[in-house]
Amino acid sequence: MSFLGVIAAGLSSYILGAIWYMALAGPWMKAAGIVPTSEGRPPNSGPTPYIVAFVGAVLVAGMMRHIFVLSGIEGVAQGLTAGLGLGLFMVTPWIATNYFFADRSRTLLLIDAGYSTLGCTVMGVVLTVM
Repeated sequence: MSFLGVIAAGLSSYILGAIWYMALAGPWMKAAGIVPTSEGRPPNSGPTPYIVAFVGAVLVAGMMRHIFVLSGIEGVAQGLTAGLGLGLFMVTPWIATNYFFADRSRTLLLIDAGYSTLGCTVMGVVLTVM
């Protein structure tokens, strides 16, 4: 598990997010209360959200690498299991807590928590492969 592995894991999760949110753009915008443009896309907010998403993914991958090294996690099966566990049992509860206090849609919760869980799972696999 190297620095290059952290970048690759962050990038893989970022790419998964692009695919995930393109596929679920309509339901996500509706659940988030975002009014789409006439082309059916979210209003252009510039590059900032994409930069923040990429940097965030790399930071998460870096922390996951640290956890994996300290825990002796090696191999794809262990990486997949650990990544899935971190996404499902650490990230998702935080998202759920925030969304329930903010009275956000359960659909939004499922979409965002689903991505977080799958993103962490992909990161876990990539970190143990590289």
